[in-house]
Parts: sequence; structure tokens; C-alpha cells
Amino acid sequence: MNNKVLEFNDVWKTYKMGTENIQALRGINLTVNKGSFIAIMGPSGSGKSTLLHLAGILDTPSKGTVLLNGKNIKEYKGNEQAELRRKNIGFIFQRYNLMPQLTALENVMLPMISQDSGKAKKLLDKVGLSDKYDRYQTQLSGGEQQRVAIARALANDPSILLADEPTGELDTVNTRKIMGLLKDLNQEKGLTIIIVTHNPLAAEFVEEVIKMQDGDILDLGW
Repeated sequence: MNNKVLEFNDVWKTYKMGTENIQALRGINLTVNKGSFIAIMGPSGSGKSTLLHLAGILDTPSKGTVLLNGKNIKEYKGNEQAELRRKNIGFIFQRYNLMPQLTALENVMLPMISQDSGKAKKLLDKVGLSDKYDRYQTQLSGGEQQRVAIARALANDPSILLADEPTGELDTVNTRKIMGLLKDLNQEKGLTIIIVTHNPLAAEFVEEVIKMQDGDILDLGW
């Protein structure tokens, strides 16, 4: 049985800045197995977010291959990529990216393939917000907003969760709560979770740490 969810094979990513070529990734080789809980760490400019964007099919490599469930992401075109993301991948952002004119419940329902308020309520219950369905962003704390964002990321039952600095705006108490919630989702649902973080406390909750610098992987594990 193949447990490989994501595979990066000699992956390079080059961005053109004026007349200069910037190497964001330099020959990355990485395999992510089903049910993994991984943190990607490293200084700014190390390639962490670029790697996450490739994992989420928000970009494609300049060279090499990225495989999602065994298939090269370059084989998916336009709308196919969008549909693949919608059905397989949930995104959690540092600054939550909630729609301020919508309630917590409406934010969770927004990406749903079928607008199911009952399911959205269950997801908010799951993240501890059963009494916040009708609250707007300005009525929620930072930790509560991130919980709404997690519930929204789960709206279409993804097999992979990708989180870019999910605790970057949070204090220590809420960092522990959010990372504990992600750990529970990983263990209970078998979700594959990859986070980008600068926060050593957040990294304590994961199974594996990938350290990056200058577009390359320096170390796997602790």
C-alpha cells in the first residue's frame, strides 16, 4: 500500500526579479506520508512558504516534479488544479483571512461544495466555538478567529491541511490551544498536516521538523 501523499523530486523554483533570477528552492527531495504532522522551519527567505505553495498546488516547480497522490501536479490544468485543491487541501493562514461581513458560521460555509449549515455548526463545535455561530470577526479574539479559520479549512473534508504561520499572531496560551487542536485532528482523523512556523513552541507539537535554509533542506527530524 502506497502511503505517499506528497513527493518532491529534485524540485527547483526560480523567480525572475527584473534582470535577476532568484532561486527560491534548490533541488528539494522530500516525501510526506499519509498522516504525517510536519513543521517546516527556517529563517525568512529560506523557501518555506514556496515549498508550502507547491504542496498546495498554488504554484508549480521550475524544474523537477511534485506528486500529489502519485500524480504530477503539472498534469492538472487551470480549473482541474482549483478542483483538486478544493477537494483535497485545506489552507490555514496566519492572519485568518476571514470575511469580516460574514458570521463565523457563514465563513465556514463559504468554501463548501454544498452549503451545509449543519455540517458547518459541527465543525465549529469541533473547534470549541459552539456559542459563536453568529459572531462577526470583530467580536472574536485572535485565537477564536484562528479556530474559525481551522473549521473553514475542514469544510470539504480535506486529506491534507497546510498552515502558514498558524500561531504567528497568537500569544503563548492560544498557541498551545491551536497546536493542540491541530494535533488532535492529526491523531483522530489521520489528517496530513504541514505547518510553516518560526515558533519553537508550535514545533513541539509536531512529529517531524524540516529545517530549511537558502532554498534547501538542512535537516529532517529533531
